[in-house]
Amino acid sequence: MAFLWILSCLAFAGAAYGCGVPAISPVITGYSRIVNGEEAVPHSWPWQVSLQDFTGFHFCGGSLISENWVVTAAHCGVRTSHRVILGEHDHDSNSEAIQTMKVGGVFQHPSYNPFTIDNDITLVKLASPAILNSHVSPVCVAETGDNFPGGMKCVTTGWGLTNHNALETPPLLQQAALPLLTNTECQRFWGNKISSVMICAGAAGASSCMGDSGGPLVCQKAGAWTLVGIVSWGSGTCSVSSPGVYARVTELREWMDKTIAAN
Repeated sequence: MAFLWILSCLAFAGAAYGCGVPAISPVITGYSRIVNGEEAVPHSWPWQVSLQDFTGFHFCGGSLISENWVVTAAHCGVRTSHRVILGEHDHDSNSEAIQTMKVGGVFQHPSYNPFTIDNDITLVKLASPAILNSHVSPVCVAETGDNFPGGMKCVTTGWGLTNHNALETPPLLQQAALPLLTNTECQRFWGNKISSVMICAGAAGASSCMGDSGGPLVCQKAGAWTLVGIVSWGSGTCSVSSPGVYARVTELREWMDKTIAAN
């Protein structure tokens, strides 16, 4: 019974703030870059998380999937000493009503491979529940049987570099609309590095870059934004003509459910 309850929470986290429907609507102008990016409407991606070290340095993104859980990339190396910042848009602002959360537990996928970057996912349990509001609410999570076809336009967000040789990440949350690729299409760029637990997007004038890692790739499903990918790896120069590679959530959902149910 508890397991079913947890599954329903993942599908419909927060009664007043159902998953995947921001209180503040995003505005997406098309294929713009996070590299030379487009600023997001403030707080229009309310599941976007900033993972920071004790100095306040942003090192990775993440996604709130319920009031107690955040998902990010395994390669981000989250530790219990790190902080999870919710409800942020401008890193340089002191006036935002952010929630600074302690990490209660870190659950890295047991089959994460740092050489192949397979299973690049970590679940972070918050030490205390997030307070859901218009600036903080969860994203829906793709289900195992969902199909998100090549060519579908999706969106990635983050505070990653806007140029691969930029000295620092942008203070304002950036967004980019990207088309999904089939894995066969993606293998034309990356060959046998692309496995079934990865999904690719981009190669159309937009790219995630360093600092976006762990953040969301979301697509709309039945009117709700749904987490389809987790920013994983790509071109070392954040080239906008080669696809970014994301951990494929449909392949990892079963592990997510089991991990959350057990903890």
